[in-house]
Amino acid sequence: MTTRVADMTVEELRILINQSVQESIEDAMEDMFALASPAYLKSIENARRQYERGEITSLDELENG
Repeated sequence: MTTRVADMTVEELRILINQSVQESIEDAMEDMFALASPAYLKSIENARRQYERGEITSLDELENG
């Protein structure tokens, strides 16, 4: 069942907005810390090279072993 904004109390809407903003801030902070890490950036570069060389595992392969 979907809740409409019109059916929410002011307090429920305030909590929903607060939670959404807090999650967005946490996500942005995680991204900033990750991108500031040389090891993390290197792992992204390595993963991209592996992908370009076709060194990938499909989701089906992961699920079915």
